[in-house]
Amino acid sequence: MEEQVLLLHGFNKTSRDMQTLSSHLEHYGFHCRSLDLPLTRHEFDHSFFLVEKTLFDMALQRESPIHLVGHSTGGLLIRKVLQETDWIDSIGRCVQIATPNRGSQLAHVASKINGYTEYYKTLQSLNAVYIEQMNLPDISPVSIGAIAGNRNHLWLGKLLSGENDGRIELNSVHYPGLSDFITLPYGHKEIHHQKEVAELTARFLQLGHF
Repeated sequence: MEEQVLLLHGFNKTSRDMQTLSSHLEHYGFHCRSLDLPLTRHEFDHSFFLVEKTLFDMALQRESPIHLVGHSTGGLLIRKVLQETDWIDSIGRCVQIATPNRGSQLAHVASKINGYTEYYKTLQSLNAVYIEQMNLPDISPVSIGAIAGNRNHLWLGKLLSGENDGRIELNSVHYPGLSDFITLPYGHKEIHHQKEVAELTARFLQLGHF
């Protein structure tokens, strides 16, 4: 039986942004589903209820584990889901791709621009203080692997201190509760479209390590 994967996109994107990754994972034998999430004008945790409803539907349709894979803000949403879901026993393994687990410096910069994060509220929720106040646990009942990029070729990346992918700092992706962590030479906007990333994601979902 095909194992299921629920794909969660990032800030200001739609399910179409996960289509390349979905196609690669289906080639490896996974049954994939992507969501359109309100990750532009709402804090990221507002998407939890849509994910929870989808987990309910997927659990009813198939008995196989449901793996979660998220890019950027979608990866942070995974931790919120693991903290609150009623379907934890149905969840298999999780992979975060370029996820700001410790917050985003750029989101902090954006908060200084009058009215910007009042409109783009998802960015407001990527502030390190906001994330800390959510008390997302480091240790989860399921295995989580994280893939980070370090190709800083985006102009906004020049505003960041330390190694980064043009949007997210390398040291923001890693946190102690991860089962595995790997860094690849890709930028934030391209990393989840790479075949190598799909291969590593499939390996982690199958084996629990990259």
